[in-house]
Amino acid sequence: IFVNYPASSLHEQAQRIAPSSLRKRFEDDYKAAFNQHNAPAGPHEQVLQLNYDWCPLPCITRNDFARLDGPFFNPSSTFAETGVVPPSPNTIALHGPDVVAKMRVACGLAREVLDLACGAVEVGMTTDEVDRLVHETICERGAYPSPLNYAGFPKSLCSSVNEIICHGIPDSRPLMDGDVVSFDVSCFIGGVHGDNCGTVGVGEVDEDGKTLIKATKEGLMAGIAAAKPGGCLSDIGHAIHEVADKYNFSTVRKYCGHGVSNHFHAPPFVKHFRNSDKCVLMPGMIFTIEPMFAEGNQASTTWTDNWTAATVDGGRAAQFEHTILITEEGV
Repeated sequence: IFVNYPASSLHEQAQRIAPSSLRKRFEDDYKAAFNQHNAPAGPHEQVLQLNYDWCPLPCITRNDFARLDGPFFNPSSTFAETGVVPPSPNTIALHGPDVVAKMRVACGLAREVLDLACGAVEVGMTTDEVDRLVHETICERGAYPSPLNYAGFPKSLCSSVNEIICHGIPDSRPLMDGDVVSFDVSCFIGGVHGDNCGTVGVGEVDEDGKTLIKATKEGLMAGIAAAKPGGCLSDIGHAIHEVADKYNFSTVRKYCGHGVSNHFHAPPFVKHFRNSDKCVLMPGMIFTIEPMFAEGNQASTTWTDNWTAATVDGGRAAQFEHTILITEEGV
């Protein structure tokens, strides 16, 4: 499974790179795992074929894939200047140690800046001011804020207040006592993107708001706990949905987690609700889990800015996001 090559040339490249014995061994391993998750009964009885084009074979090990890691990112092709997003691959990458090391740096910086943003929030502060803080900090560290000019997005941060689910654009509205605000911080450094999100309360938040934040974070942790090598992608959504049910919240269906490395958004796409997607989790996969819980209806509407996603009934929403790596031992 190669992020570097288009799907049409996948077989040809694998024939050139992977010894036939290696291809055969991992083909057998994949088929065994696929059959296990396609069993007619048990916890995966409703797990079916993926609804996007994923060609899982032939594949190679993480160690062999490391030979393919390197300076595959071409800065001239970024969306930073043009706003044009390069097409994402339709295959899932198994990343080697070089890319993993780069992702640890990018994700570590993204988390550091997210903590800075969440810690800076106070009543009367504007999300524009938080955006400026995020932008300046990321740039000072030699990185680029991934949202900026991504398909034309105008700011360096997504800030979503109260009924806004995600993709909110920072503005000059002062944050008010009792607001619930989510910050999605992403940065590009070393040829890869780090991506994460958190939700905080502003000033004194009511008990329902505190419970919403707590439940959404718990949903993220449940999703992470459900991700394991040999497991099924849909296990994550099932685990998150269980938490939403426990607190009587809804889990947003329109937006999902995603693969991330040199592409900002790539397969696999991770649903945060009960679903029948079919994908065996394998060591080397890197993707985000980012549940969004809502107080009322999970359905959303998009504002005329073509970005801001709001709940249809005005109920508040919260989001937490973390980028994970599937390893031989777990995550």
